[in-house]
Amino acid sequence: MSYCKKMIAVAIVLCFSFVFMTGCSLMNKSTSKNTLRVAAINDPGTADAQLTTEEYNLPLNIFERLVEIKTSAPGVSEMVPGLAEKWDISPDGKVYTFHLRKGVKFHNGEELTADDVVYTVDRMLNPKTKALNSDFFDMIAGAKERMDGKADTTAGIKAVDKYTVEITLVQPFAPFLANLATPAASIYNRKATEAAGTQFGFDPEKTVGTGPFKLKEWKVNDHITMVAFDQYWGGKAALDGIIVKIVPDADTQKMLFETGELDVFNCDLARTQIPYFEGSDKWKNHIVKGPRVGLYYYSMNQNIKPFDDVRVRKALQMAINRQELLDKLLFGKGKLVNTIMPPGLLGYNPNAPQIPYDPQKAKQLLTEAGYPNGFSMEIAHVADRPEALRVNEAVQAMLKEVGITVEIKQMDRASLLSIRKQGQLPMYMDIWSADFNDPDNFIYTFFAPRNSIARSYNYKNETVAAQLEQARKMTNPEERYKLYQEVETQIVINDAAWLPLFSPEHLFVVQPRVKNFKVAWNGWGDMPYYGISLDESK
Repeated sequence: MSYCKKMIAVAIVLCFSFVFMTGCSLMNKSTSKNTLRVAAINDPGTADAQLTTEEYNLPLNIFERLVEIKTSAPGVSEMVPGLAEKWDISPDGKVYTFHLRKGVKFHNGEELTADDVVYTVDRMLNPKTKALNSDFFDMIAGAKERMDGKADTTAGIKAVDKYTVEITLVQPFAPFLANLATPAASIYNRKATEAAGTQFGFDPEKTVGTGPFKLKEWKVNDHITMVAFDQYWGGKAALDGIIVKIVPDADTQKMLFETGELDVFNCDLARTQIPYFEGSDKWKNHIVKGPRVGLYYYSMNQNIKPFDDVRVRKALQMAINRQELLDKLLFGKGKLVNTIMPPGLLGYNPNAPQIPYDPQKAKQLLTEAGYPNGFSMEIAHVADRPEALRVNEAVQAMLKEVGITVEIKQMDRASLLSIRKQGQLPMYMDIWSADFNDPDNFIYTFFAPRNSIARSYNYKNETVAAQLEQARKMTNPEERYKLYQEVETQIVINDAAWLPLFSPEHLFVVQPRVKNFKVAWNGWGDMPYYGISLDESK
């Protein structure tokens, strides 16, 4: 970049930052001191959890689910009763009966009933809704017919009485309760949602949940305001409310945080700032961290040479110094993984076989595979992901040491997803975080035959495919986790079909006045704010 262009860019950033700082200051003048101030990179577009797969900050706070996931310790979580105070499961594992809490109020004053639950599930499966997460419920009897437009209702769900819901599955599905704890399974009020039409999830007056906070104001691409719900069944929140300021630039967010205009800074947005905060006397004691239940990984497409040869795949595993990547790019904030299931996930195996860093062995394997002088390959990269680019560039240099020439092929996300879905992407790096706490969300998501094609693995192992289907039906958790661990060893070690890197740690820095801030169970940036309080004397 020329000096002139660089100075223009600096001026633009300064003006951009001034606009946001001014906007936040004006906002704060009319806001209660007991309001938590956070920032988001993008406007979420909707609070309707059935119509998003990425933005859950609003749904996690204004809606609730039959079952919730609670963090009991860093990296440890458990499923607990939510809107359902208890549930029963039939001996054959196919019928779930949920007993709702009585007296739970929606934001419009109406009481939660079984009819609202039936409506919510049916709305998800109704093809007119165009829900993005309908696969979370597709194991319910009659779901396929409903989604295909062949039925007007979902046969497998019914209200037994005002406070009892019965859900029947096509066959036993072990992760079902975990699915119900996802943001996508948020429960809606039938009357309010139907009346809102297309304004549901956007218009504050028409977006009704049972959560501890309710929408008050939404100024697109500027800010969203939530306020405490006085009649929340769990007791009114300690916070008066939350303001989510839309600030697309991470450096501007950091500036606003350091000037006291924001209460929380998400270090995932700017990992290069971690050493600064950890070395700062002002901030080092105000860092809150927790493991992200997820991991960085590389795919390898077995339908494309030379990835069809297990020796090449093993060579790639051994040629990458994963510890060096973790130390240099994530400043050591994370843990090396040798698995598909990351730390913090039910079924994670801390004693899994290790993948060694051994470039000499990698060269030997390449020679045995017929590539004594290495080969050339592509790694696909989404152009707007600078952190991923740093990882890819470091891996590019490491693979060069064993004779492999890597071209980093940049493309837009839509193109990458399109090629990947067709099973034609050679190799790419991505990050996957848990949607729900179950091995199915990782191993089945990537290696069930249909999914393996759609994610450009093209992994073929009939025994593994049968075991994954078997695991979905098993009702004994310990036996089920043991089977997943056996499958995992086959995929990662024996077949070298998965190239794991590391599981990152998620760091936030908070203002001294913020109390009881906890990282979400899965390490997402989106999280419930109920339980947080502010010391107004600071």
